[in-house]
Amino acid sequence: MNYHLNNLPERTAKPRQSGMTMMMDKGLSLRQVEDFIEVSGAYTDIVKLGWATSFVTPNLDEKLKLYRDAGIPVYFGGTLFEAFIIRGQYDDFCRTLDRYKMEHCEVSDGSITIPHDEKCEYISKLKKQVTVISEVGSKDVTKIFAPYKWIQLMEAELQAGSWKVIAEARESGNVGIYRDSGEVRQGLVDEILTKIPQDTIIWEAPQKAQQVWFIKLLGANVNLGNIATNDVIPLETLRLGIRSDTFDHFINL
Repeated sequence: MNYHLNNLPERTAKPRQSGMTMMMDKGLSLRQVEDFIEVSGAYTDIVKLGWATSFVTPNLDEKLKLYRDAGIPVYFGGTLFEAFIIRGQYDDFCRTLDRYKMEHCEVSDGSITIPHDEKCEYISKLKKQVTVISEVGSKDVTKIFAPYKWIQLMEAELQAGSWKVIAEARESGNVGIYRDSGEVRQGLVDEILTKIPQDTIIWEAPQKAQQVWFIKLLGANVNLGNIATNDVIPLETLRLGIRSDTFDHFINL
């Protein structure tokens, strides 16, 4: 920090298990990645190359190296996993992870329908190769799961070997744990937290109001994902209570 302020919430240190910020890279150039790391690398815990953008990204090896050299883990979005699976190319997916020296991968079923037992089998197999992050929830706005179902799915995926489970919201923040207006499904979140440990969940929260809501509910060290490139530093100020939206929430610490 550039100067001292009293009574700020204590932030966890890297490598974090809680208080993680997952940035979504939707197609940054190498120069943009360099600029991002210079400004926001210290506040970024992991980077997702959104959905299947890695398939069409130029200079992919060089981009991955930039993140790794900065000490920031990076992984391919879950839609890429689904694109391989729907085509019967699981072995090709594993070879792709090896080809690009990936240490993390995302297993999701937001765009395809597969039996949940089969999804958990993929998690169990892949955890022997990489650290698995799995995503729960559909990208289809018409598919609304009851809270007990979210809990069952999350519990099963953690038991299968997921390091973290992501609560789906898409990059727009209007499905899954949110209504189509972007409003948090508060009862759903409350129910999930009665059974699933907070530190094992990454809540996708691309909108500022969603970030504020989770910080006020769970504190500065809540895991948040799908954060836009330009929102990483603004999010850190929300976590520290030095932006108006959370200013009063932390001032009396």
